[in-house]
Amino acid sequence: MRICLRPLIPFLLASAFLLSGCAETKYVMQLDVDKRPESAARVWPAPPETPRYRYVGQLTGEENFIPEGGDKRSAGVKFFHWLVGLVSGMEEKTILKRPQSGMVDAQGRVYVSDVANHAVFVFDQLAGKLHVWSMAQQNRQFVTPIGVAQGKGGQILVADAELGQVYRLDPEGKPAGSFGKNILDRPTGLARDDKRGRIYVADTHAHDVKVFDDDGRLVQTIARRGEGDGELNFPTHITFAGDRLYVTDSMNARLQVFDADGKFVRGMGRRGLYYGNLTRPKGVTVDPRGNIYVVESFYDNLLVFNSKGEFLMPLGGTGQDVGQFYLPAGAWSDAAGRIYVADMFNGRIAIFQFLGGA
Repeated sequence: MRICLRPLIPFLLASAFLLSGCAETKYVMQLDVDKRPESAARVWPAPPETPRYRYVGQLTGEENFIPEGGDKRSAGVKFFHWLVGLVSGMEEKTILKRPQSGMVDAQGRVYVSDVANHAVFVFDQLAGKLHVWSMAQQNRQFVTPIGVAQGKGGQILVADAELGQVYRLDPEGKPAGSFGKNILDRPTGLARDDKRGRIYVADTHAHDVKVFDDDGRLVQTIARRGEGDGELNFPTHITFAGDRLYVTDSMNARLQVFDADGKFVRGMGRRGLYYGNLTRPKGVTVDPRGNIYVVESFYDNLLVFNSKGEFLMPLGGTGQDVGQFYLPAGAWSDAAGRIYVADMFNGRIAIFQFLGGA
């Protein structure tokens, strides 16, 4: 015999709400979602060599947030949440699907662009909440958000490749304007020089990097299409560190470095089959020690170079296990020396801690 609960739903919800005592559950953000014992001890290079990197954890979505002190909710609260889930049809958890790039702000919030969710995920450790920002403008959603950077006055900048603009969001994620319309072709990578108030945008299909001021006015265009020094062929991700602009020159299989004024400084990497060579470079970042990290997406590796551009070691490999990647995209770092990699087809952000050393 089949029992229909629909007529009882209002009564059950009211009862559960009273039993819950209207208590608000506080959540904390955790990184060690993977509870396998080998995860905590994973370091690179492997013993007996001196470890330089340690696996910290991963970000995947709302499962990174757990009740403070463990799940100590009352029976009423648990029943209430169960019933709400039942009534709403057991909605799927909010998780990353195809993360592209990201950044960490001064408060430790981690921002991640996701092209499959058409949104920017904000992992807010201080508030213990996951925010999902999907609106680029009023009445317009993000379509293909890729680059994310800190803007002036606490704003967050998001480059949407399909919409062809860079969008401003206020600290609460509300749309606050845009720039680049009819100037940008397909904006992807995004970086900002805080000292000079310059915003760098990798315009992939235009094969250049366009530079805007903080008011959104185009002030310079760096490079043109080609294979020579200072020329680009489908640039994708960029970062700005130490008065240097680093550009992944994807179809030329190299990294190009420019100074703050757009003058060519040097190139790094070359096409090849060995560790340290580049085939399809994507994400790039620089840690506080000046080490340079380049995502080699074709071979699912994160390549580590010193500040002189000398290859040091790889991290990764193809797979789903701890420290492995499947078509990784962007990379970024924070002030504590943590390296974040958008492990795109594994739907997660892998995080590594630089342990120091030469």
